[in-house]
Amino acid sequence: MCEANAYLVDKSGQESLFLEAVDKVEPEEEGIRLVSIFGEQKFIKGKIHSLSLVDHKVFISPE
Repeated sequence: MCEANAYLVDKSGQESLFLEAVDKVEPEEEGIRLVSIFGEQKFIKGKIHSLSLVDHKVFISPE
């Protein structure tokens, strides 16, 4: 499978798991909507910090 896990990155650089098995990352006016392969959706006010495609990770900086 090619889904990724999404992590929140705080100001000190600490990472915490936000959502597993992410299939879609959808930018919205107020932030980012993430959708997992299981249909679970989460919205967060923030921006993409970075992507690690080889490791299947999406890093998000919350606002």
